[in-house]
Amino acid sequence: MAPVPDRSPRSARPRRSRAGGAGATRRTPARREPPWLLIAAVLAVVLALVVLVSSCGGKDDGGDSNSPEANPVPGSATPLGKQALRILRPDTEDRAKDLTRRAEAGFANPLYRLVPGGAVESAARVQRYRSLIEDVAKEADEDPDVLEGIVYLESAGRPDAMASDSIEGAAGLTQIVAGTGTQLLDMNVDTGKSGALTRRITRELRRGNARKVATLRRSRAKVDERFDPKKALEATTRYLKFARGELDDRDDLAVASYHMGVGNLQNLMKAYGKGTVPYVELYFGIDPLGSPKAAALALELNDDSTTYLWRVGAARRIMRLYRDDRPALVREAELQTRKASSEDLLHPVETTKTYDDPDELAKAERSGEVAALPRTALRANGIAIDRSMGELAPRLDQPKTRYRGLRPGALAGLLTIGAAVRALNDDAKPATRLTVTSTVRDKRYQALLGAENVQATRALSQHTTGWAMDISRTYPRGQTAPLFQWTLTRLQALNLIAWVREPTAIHLTFSSAAEKELGGVLKTALGR
Repeated sequence: MAPVPDRSPRSARPRRSRAGGAGATRRTPARREPPWLLIAAVLAVVLALVVLVSSCGGKDDGGDSNSPEANPVPGSATPLGKQALRILRPDTEDRAKDLTRRAEAGFANPLYRLVPGGAVESAARVQRYRSLIEDVAKEADEDPDVLEGIVYLESAGRPDAMASDSIEGAAGLTQIVAGTGTQLLDMNVDTGKSGALTRRITRELRRGNARKVATLRRSRAKVDERFDPKKALEATTRYLKFARGELDDRDDLAVASYHMGVGNLQNLMKAYGKGTVPYVELYFGIDPLGSPKAAALALELNDDSTTYLWRVGAARRIMRLYRDDRPALVREAELQTRKASSEDLLHPVETTKTYDDPDELAKAERSGEVAALPRTALRANGIAIDRSMGELAPRLDQPKTRYRGLRPGALAGLLTIGAAVRALNDDAKPATRLTVTSTVRDKRYQALLGAENVQATRALSQHTTGWAMDISRTYPRGQTAPLFQWTLTRLQALNLIAWVREPTAIHLTFSSAAEKELGGVLKTALGR
């Protein structure tokens, strides 16, 4: 929720800072993400400069993100590095709606893959509270769709959800922390009685005594209003009103603060140094090189607070689809949950061209549909090619180079990553090198790999489309790993990439929009 609010069972509930004041800065969220969104925090956290080290040591017409005049870049970056960073630091003034839509799509995958029962079942639970949500929202002059999105994100429509075993933590339909409820939101929360009833409910659930459980839950809702859906919703609207009053009456900032806390959000804007700004500007404006103080503060949050607003938007879209186009939601949920990321949503294998055998792949290479990896250009921008790439090619009577290529848009994305990481690291040459270990494959090669490598997917691999690649998780010492993390997350926020950590590599897939939006980087790198 905010300064006092902590995070809800998984996303955003009202919290209270350890200091206790409504405006106090919160270092550790009073509430915790529910188990089903813990991964969301990992996949979605922006600027969480998490060390990815493993062994050593998911298109728009607005704006030309490749324009040399856009967003000046500090530091000693090369021309290609500056071009890459301009893409990752988009001008938000004329593109706020588009960037918001992209970020909501980029961070939506956990809302399909990690919610109890899946997106359709979760939406059905939330829908049962729609009339109540509308009534509470109308009384408080709030947007019912925003309130509904918070419910989906916080509890997936479960009024008895708890973020942890502690009754003091986030609980209820909107995941409010006990301290926040009593100290900021004027709620009746008797944790002693509530805890005792919760333990009894747990015992009766084990015994399968549904009638007794229902009676105990009604009793608990009287002594702990967080478990009363109406009281919880009303408290959430009070929080939003409070936050709006502290944040220059901005709706977007009020919602963003539900998870981060008002004090933390104010401090983040102060570190950014431009006063109270729209959240889209704050989010896309912060980076490790251009605004290091704000980036460091965001790192201190150590959770998924920075993406909360985008995930509320993604939840709103899920609920809209549930009501207006349920078949589309069912289809999207199926694509979002096939793999550990949204890569099959970016390129549904039923409608995306794949390469069946070496001959098809060779033809694609000759036509330019697949571009060979340009070793010199990649090396100049901090990307090395693993020597073992394509090692199974001789079994198919093919050269290793047959399996060292990408669709031009994916190659542009790889160069963007390399150039951006080097620029963020002040162009330290050897220290920032990333190693690409796998690129395009055909289905015959994939079958050979699957028979020998337990990490190879049994489903149709995106490598056979030419849009996917793997980058080693073994990095040089220094800042390469966290800067790589930041770059991936920013590309995800632009909805240009879906990615996931595997045991030894980062597996990532670029969207088809990358060909147009990142194509300028490829042209510059190849001197065209």
